[in-house]
Amino acid sequence: MTGNCSGDPLPRLLGQLLERAGPDTAVLRAASRPWVSALFQGRRHIIVLALEGADASLRAACFAEGIEEAQWSLNRHFVADIAIDDRRPTENGVEIELSALTIEDW
Repeated sequence: MTGNCSGDPLPRLLGQLLERAGPDTAVLRAASRPWVSALFQGRRHIIVLALEGADASLRAACFAEGIEEAQWSLNRHFVADIAIDDRRPTENGVEIELSALTIEDW
């Protein structure tokens, strides 16, 4: 394993997720841990976003639509898998929990 030579792509992924979600969106929780298989290494990410405002439900639906096919720009990594794990209403909007797997791009 190369350790953290190529860096954790989580900060860059978070920026792109926030851009996709639009204004009045915050990261409530984000965690990243190493992941390896016989052929690849990367990181597994768990992220919770809070979308607030009167249009939060609509923005959450737009955010989720097509996310599995979305293109992400990460240095020396690519998104191998991304999925919405939970979407729940809150007092001020919607929370979205998602998971992603990024793989080091050799």
